[in-house]
Amino acid sequence: MSNEFHHVSVLLEECIEGLNIKPDGIYVDGTLGGAGHSSRIAAKLTTGRHIGIDRDPVALKAAAQRLKPWEDRVTLVHSNFCEIASVLDNLNIEGVDGILLDLGVSSPQLDDGERGFSYMVDAPLDMRMNNEDSLSADTVVNTWSYEELKKILYEYGEERYAPKIAAAICSRREEKPIRTTLELVDIIRSAMPAAALREKQHPAKRSFQAIRIAVNDELNSVAKVMEDAIPRLNKGGRLAVITFHSLEDRIVKNAMANAAKGCTCPPNFPVCVCGKKPQVKLITRKPIVSGEEELERNPRARSAKLRICEKL
Repeated sequence: MSNEFHHVSVLLEECIEGLNIKPDGIYVDGTLGGAGHSSRIAAKLTTGRHIGIDRDPVALKAAAQRLKPWEDRVTLVHSNFCEIASVLDNLNIEGVDGILLDLGVSSPQLDDGERGFSYMVDAPLDMRMNNEDSLSADTVVNTWSYEELKKILYEYGEERYAPKIAAAICSRREEKPIRTTLELVDIIRSAMPAAALREKQHPAKRSFQAIRIAVNDELNSVAKVMEDAIPRLNKGGRLAVITFHSLEDRIVKNAMANAAKGCTCPPNFPVCVCGKKPQVKLITRKPIVSGEEELERNPRARSAKLRICEKL
């Protein structure tokens, strides 16, 4: 496996500006990746501290190299971003001044053929962001029931041909196990009508997204981190989250909106009885998206949306 871990950071300037970094603050990058965002955050600190979390050991190793100039103020942790509360507890950190989450799969993970994220390269069906996890794409594709497969393809991939694709997977694996990404791509193609194959988007894109989300339990992780991150922000601290598909964006948007709203009483109540106060104010009413210049440099940024809130 290549140890080169070059990842183009999406919405970099917008994130750094949005975090409103104080030189003596404590900041967390929950999805360290190639440390593009983190190196910029660390460079702005003087007496502050930066905690970088990633579930991928390959990314952590590469990040340690990139962050070497600031190693006196950087702590790296091998964990899932959704464990942010326990990571901070273990470091005896009560509150932080900023949290950044970039929820995309990093380019090196997609491009490293061996890891099975890509529908363009033949590789074993893996898709684990942390290769120590037990559940892989192979298990999902070869052992999950027709109903389970149909459900994830439909819900996580928003794939309208989910029933046909799930049926094709189940029928093929009865002959022999499905072992590689391109085998799976062939099965997906065979289940789709000709018109769908002519669409601009790769026919396997939605199915691969769905399986990857299931393998890494991504949506539950996003819901959990949104619940746990906001309480750990100091007053004036900011949470900046980049999402890459509508399912994640919906979770982030709703969590921020609920935290900004406070009161959960029904609208017809004359006075508030729940006593819930707003926890945050929204810095972005609408998500920030990439400009033309960034899209030319990095086409993968096209679906990125950045949302920011600030602790009250």
